[in-house]
Amino acid sequence: MATYECSKCGMGVNAKCAKCDAPLVDDSLKLEDGQEVQISKCPNGHGKIKSPMCCGEDMTCKV
Repeated sequence: MATYECSKCGMGVNAKCAKCDAPLVDDSLKLEDGQEVQISKCPNGHGKIKSPMCCGEDMTCKV
């Protein structure tokens, strides 16, 4: 399961898919300008989300 953590306060978040209850997995998405964005996605193809935010910054996930 993807566990996102805030580098400032240490808060952590685990996420599951609301459609199938599967734990989301860490992944990245390459944008048209070449940048990569860290995301979590449903392993069963139900979608993906951008990493959550905390303390005004994106939370990160260790792979």
